[in-house]
Amino acid sequence: MCHWTPLEPGKPHYLMKSFKPPFGEGPVFISSTGALEILHVSDPELVKDIGHCTPSELGKPKYLKRSRKALFGRGLLTVNGDEWAYQRKLIAPEFFVDKIKGMIELVEDATAPLLESWESILDNVGGSRDIVVDDYLRKLSADVIARICFGRSFTRGEEIFCKLRQLQKAISQQDALVGLSAFWKHLPTSVNREIGKLEEEARLLILDVMKEHNNSTDNDLLRVIIDGAQGCHLQGRDAEDFIIGNCKGMYFAGHGTTEVTMIWCLMLLAAHPEWQEHARAEAAEVCQGGATLDVNALRQLRIITMVIQETLRLFPPASLMMREVLIDVKIGGLDVPHGTIIQVDRSMLHQDKDAWGPDACEFHPDRFANGVGVAAACRPAGMYMPFGHGPRTCIGQNLAMVELKVVLARLLSRFAFAPSPRYRHAPVFRLTIEPGFGMPLVVTKL
Repeated sequence: MCHWTPLEPGKPHYLMKSFKPPFGEGPVFISSTGALEILHVSDPELVKDIGHCTPSELGKPKYLKRSRKALFGRGLLTVNGDEWAYQRKLIAPEFFVDKIKGMIELVEDATAPLLESWESILDNVGGSRDIVVDDYLRKLSADVIARICFGRSFTRGEEIFCKLRQLQKAISQQDALVGLSAFWKHLPTSVNREIGKLEEEARLLILDVMKEHNNSTDNDLLRVIIDGAQGCHLQGRDAEDFIIGNCKGMYFAGHGTTEVTMIWCLMLLAAHPEWQEHARAEAAEVCQGGATLDVNALRQLRIITMVIQETLRLFPPASLMMREVLIDVKIGGLDVPHGTIIQVDRSMLHQDKDAWGPDACEFHPDRFANGVGVAAACRPAGMYMPFGHGPRTCIGQNLAMVELKVVLARLLSRFAFAPSPRYRHAPVFRLTIEPGFGMPLVVTKL
């Protein structure tokens, strides 16, 4: 049970010591679950101020660290303070643009089996059939991040990610049943037993790969993480938790969010054949003769980039940005005490008609056209944040954009997509926004 309180002028509240209009006229309100006070923010000026807060002022909520511990551990996605600063400094350089350039070939290698698989399927049925694309795209995305994270052991990495996918679904099922109830999560229910079993299996798989790396000279992301554990002088179980937490984080940040964006991209292109044709013509020109893609070729994929940006606007993979106030802070005209949870709903920002216009709920990639980029696509620019906001913006966004461009260019060069009569539009929250009943599409070989 929860209740909510809009912040209105003349209504006293401990968050309103410095309250002034217009901050209480709808886009800012408080809800309470009993244990938590949550400040919901969709006011542009307050959202902008939140982005200016330092990591010492806002961090990841403690209750999320507890409820998501099985999936994220103590990796970059959940830690705060000096621990967060150290891990980000360690891992972020692995996703700088210069490093991403060398990953394009890895994405190409991971995409090739999918192209061959679909061509083989279609050749056997006359060139066109219904295909549920979810699992194919999920495997492709897992393959990409496994190659980057685990190097030569990428097949073991795929096995780990498969286990983490099961864990993600189990935790989502638990959340759907009990919401924020911390007590329920400790009861010996069948779901909790399944979560514990999957967590231990994933842990053992990661430890096995880690031991292999200790005896190798592989220079991949796992090596950076292993060396990072030694660099902060962690020993025994603490070092293992550091490594396991960051490997799990790479799964969610580098795989889970990218594959759902691929799925929604194909759905939207199937539903808008005119944009699909524009994107295909561009892909055919850039990929002519099956030429190997490089960073210069990807820069020419302007229409495909617009399609990706619009997909991320309509279906941001992580729909909520949650922060806990670590020390008393002032945000806009509000004095916000430590311990308050701040929640920003990306979907509300991305479909705000005042920021995006009357067609805010519609698919119009040309709002990002003519090189205006996201900064000029809406007013104010801070209303677009698919990769996060402020100091904790996703470090893997460059890799995500490269992966999405390569995969879409290759798929559109070989196949056409149309809506399937079997598709039921029911997005659900499973830590990311996914199709509730899968994504069947009519795929036709060109």
